Amino acid sequence: MAAPGKKWRRKSESEAKSTENDGVVEEADGPSEQSQVAFPPSFSVSEIKNKQRRHFMFLRWKQQQRKEKLAIKKKRRKEREALGDKAPPKPVPKTIENQRVYDETTVDPNDEEVALDEATDEFASYFSRQTVPKILITTSDRPRGRTVRFCEQLSTCIPNSHVYYRRGLALKRIIPQCIARDFTDLIVINEDCKIPNGLVLSHLPEGPTAHFRMSSVRLRKEIKRKGKAPSEHQPEIILNNFTTRLGHSIGRMFASLFPHDPQFVGRQVATFHNQRDYIFFRFHRYIFKNEKKVAIQELGPRFTLKLRSLQKGTFDSKFGEYEWIHKVLYFRPLSGPQNIVYCKKHYE
Repeated sequence: MAAPGKKWRRKSESEAKSTENDGVVEEADGPSEQSQVAFPPSFSVSEIKNKQRRHFMFLRWKQQQRKEKLAIKKKRRKEREALGDKAPPKPVPKTIENQRVYDETTVDPNDEEVALDEATDEFASYFSRQTVPKILITTSDRPRGRTVRFCEQLSTCIPNSHVYYRRGLALKRIIPQCIARDFTDLIVINEDCKIPNGLVLSHLPEGPTAHFRMSSVRLRKEIKRKGKAPSEHQPEIILNNFTTRLGHSIGRMFASLFPHDPQFVGRQVATFHNQRDYIFFRFHRYIFKNEKKVAIQELGPRFTLKLRSLQKGTFDSKFGEYEWIHKVLYFRPLSGPQNIVYCKKHYE
């Protein structure tokens, strides 16, 4: 009995005689693996009802697509070799980054106005080597185990950082104590449903204060092919794509967390990569295989940040002056044309 949805074709008399002579019964349920598959232009694999047959035909279709791509690639390579120096330049692939609209707030680091602002902003004392970074890492009230472990692992990535439990104190009471003990930055990790979901970074003593939404947190044990625990060497820091006016301020805020002189013997790198307004944090160790090849080994933890607000001065959710606030879209179930409302929301 044929399986439902499986098509059989009737053998011709010549095929039937040849099968009888050989003593072998063959199933004519489709082309053999050695035969070439030719798909019609309007062919759709989803039209095949039999699941096994549909999967088989999909694999054959993917194989045919790969062969066509490889043939086109070889043809272009031969044309470029034949033309030599007269060959046209290789086309640049289209990505979200190179296709996005140019941002007018992009700044030139060599601009005189930017240099003057950098010499007089809140981070000038750090970049002029007048202060040494000293970080305090704390959490929200009654943190769970995952948040506590994340804070401990984050302190191994940032040199001269200390983890203290909140113990119900308000941030307005913690900040003066940090200033009195010569802390230069305060990091607060917030959690929701036992998962870290927010980060508040405040530069002391004059600010600014940034609030980030945190997502995709991975602890050290959750990372595959991870390396050994980080050493006590001071890491290097890499800041990518902090090119706008706002990004320039955020990049300087991250840079002020790490010492000026990294210890290259440790071969450890902390990376803040800004892409599509998301900031990806990674902590790696690079390994020299030979003079030309270098391998990297992730140490962890890893997380993703999304800026929500940037406030002047230290943390003050009620009377603070905000430099920038993320716009939030609210969709209201209204029948009128104005069903999308742009509004600004303060995150406490």
